[in-house]
Amino acid sequence: MRVQLAWEGKMHFVGRGETSGHAVSIDAAPEVGGENRGARPMELLLHGLGGCTAIDIVSILKKMRLSFDAFSLDIEAERAAEHPRRFTRIHLHYRLQGTDLPPEKVRRAIRLSMDKYCSAAASLNAALTATFEINGERFSADAPSVEA
Repeated sequence: MRVQLAWEGKMHFVGRGETSGHAVSIDAAPEVGGENRGARPMELLLHGLGGCTAIDIVSILKKMRLSFDAFSLDIEAERAAEHPRRFTRIHLHYRLQGTDLPPEKVRRAIRLSMDKYCSAAASLNAALTATFEINGERFSADAPSVEA
């Protein structure tokens, strides 16, 4: 995989993925010299994690022959106070709505995504604590898996 970034002035860059061809605008906050012309790099890291696990969930639920009417994912993260200010905690709040969507199967899909399929999660896993929530109900990634 490869991406290229081109400097657009000050702290603004435009990145383009070689595989997808899509462009992403990246900038720093105004207080550190940016002009707010793009997403912050650490936001993009969370977008990547969220997109990776959300796509997995859709695929896994489809394989389980489960459907949903709505799906959103909110991610909150805490960063270290000192540089390099890495993420120390990430909380993912999955919101799914559907008429026949057993919570234990959604939990199973999340576990499969985070433990087996999501390469973004695997890349981040060693350095952080992740917590999960489905429609307001928190659960531990360490809880025993429920078979689908």
